Amino acid sequence: MNKHIFIIEGIDGSGKTTQVELLGKRLAESGKKVKRIKFPDYESDSSALVKMYLKGDFGTHPEDVSAYAASTFYAVDRYSSYKTGWGKDYNEGTVIISDRYVSSNIIHQSSKLKNEEKKDYYNWLFDLEYNKLALPVPTAVFFLDVPPEISIKNVENRYQGDESKKDIHEKDRMYLQTCYDSAINACEDAGFIRIPCVKDGKMKSIEEINNLIFEEVQKLID
Repeated sequence: MNKHIFIIEGIDGSGKTTQVELLGKRLAESGKKVKRIKFPDYESDSSALVKMYLKGDFGTHPEDVSAYAASTFYAVDRYSSYKTGWGKDYNEGTVIISDRYVSSNIIHQSSKLKNEEKKDYYNWLFDLEYNKLALPVPTAVFFLDVPPEISIKNVENRYQGDESKKDIHEKDRMYLQTCYDSAINACEDAGFIRIPCVKDGKMKSIEEINNLIFEEVQKLID
């Protein structure tokens, strides 16, 4: 039995949730059994440390918590979700489409490290989540390439200027830039598939972006 998990990644404000929903709908219409998931799993107690981190309980800036410490918060949340939620579906052949996954640690946490430190971090992270925690290795990771100057505007529109609604990642514009840079590097170093979402300084339509993703998925799925 072939198993598939497809990941939609991007920095904040890149449209991940919308693309997950549309991709799931299109695959279901093509006859596939599909389950959509999202990380962090805020409905679960397993995300408690993630919530504390994003709220600023461990420090008001992302860099106040090391890449390795923060990564474990997210890894435990994924492990719990897999074991108590979608793992059975995945192992029975349901196509899983995830809004963020292990790759989010690469984007957000490796941005805290110097370039020469990132390879060791990748090795540590993949060993932790894919080997020691035995989470499924994704079929493909799609990175929604939305430059920070545009994604920041999308976040502002989402919260209508209310700074109190933002987490410590969303409040830090320099951090979003370093995350974007880390993601671009990961397209080469970690094999993310880059999906260009902007043309001539403007977002492409939701449908145009999804067509690019769907074409890639069709190449990989049965």
